[in-house]
Amino acid sequence: MQYDVLIVGAGLYGAVTARELLDAGRKVLVVDRRSCVGGNAATEELEGIQVHRYGAHIFHTNDRRAWDYVNRFADFNRFTNSPIANYRGELYSLPFNMYTFNRMWGVVTPEEAAAVLERQRGEISGEPRNLEEQAIRLVGRDVYEKLVRGYTEKQWGRDCRELPAFIIRRLPVRLTYDNNYFDALWQGIPVGGYTRMIRRMLEGSDICLDTDYLKQRGELDALAERIVYTGPIDAFYGFCYGNLAYRSLRFETELLDCPNYQGNAVVNYTDRETPWTRIIEHKWFSFGRDEAGNEQQKTVITREYSCEWKPGDEPYYPVNDEKNAELYRRYRLLADREEKVLFGGRLGSYRYYDMDQVILSALSAAESLLGE
Repeated sequence: MQYDVLIVGAGLYGAVTARELLDAGRKVLVVDRRSCVGGNAATEELEGIQVHRYGAHIFHTNDRRAWDYVNRFADFNRFTNSPIANYRGELYSLPFNMYTFNRMWGVVTPEEAAAVLERQRGEISGEPRNLEEQAIRLVGRDVYEKLVRGYTEKQWGRDCRELPAFIIRRLPVRLTYDNNYFDALWQGIPVGGYTRMIRRMLEGSDICLDTDYLKQRGELDALAERIVYTGPIDAFYGFCYGNLAYRSLRFETELLDCPNYQGNAVVNYTDRETPWTRIIEHKWFSFGRDEAGNEQQKTVITREYSCEWKPGDEPYYPVNDEKNAELYRRYRLLADREEKVLFGGRLGSYRYYDMDQVILSALSAAESLLGE
């Protein structure tokens, strides 16, 4: 069978692009090397709990178009992201706000907190030379040492003084008692999970899972006039210029025979000694109840570890330093010469996108394809 478009990757970018093309009457084939749709946002049900298989995904946006779009395919609950930081047993609110500063310094008023922050920020004069100096300039020494340093070093696998300052361009500081992490008009989790939502986006397309496009490129390319590729751009070109660098993640998931493990969806472990970066307790993304409204008697937790990426691992976060930016630029020059292939998504574009950015980018790509 011949198709108008072959989409490589059944994640959010591929699903949105497919939906727009299908609605315009195009024939679409979607392939993915995984055994399920949803990409890194994929969820699976366990004991009535929607488990985020590849780390927590909380949809948030200030863009009306993106919010209206996802609500076509799912009802969203009112989950508000309010993570907690655990530093050697001391618990702090995130983002950094008046609850954080009260716990840290015993201050009560915004004026008192601002005075401490201003004094500690003054430790760094001149242009910050590395991530440590940049963070202290933004949030002061105490917050940096307890809530930024260890977590960041685990995330990147190197000392903060060895990391470039631009990695932390800003850190949210609020002189209010507000635990809402995202500064977004809309946020929530799709009822029934992301996988269900993305399946609905893909309705009407032909889907081939457990299919490695790069190993079957010749026969798959022959099936369609145009290709949307959302895999790693360097892999598409056989790593001819070398590997782009990523940080990867490892997950340890447990089903526990208790109703409540940590009392919050996300707890970050910000000391350097704890090997994991955070623990996710999935049931609290839906307030501890299943779709029928019943209280869930068990719980599922996931410990998340950051690790250096190597070939064969899942790539998660691009390493946006000068070396990799230049390497990506060389691959991008090759991609720009492709007449049949459009590259998109986090891996195809080698950049970190929030989910609303993925949707808007995919809508733009679909408009481009339909305008040809």
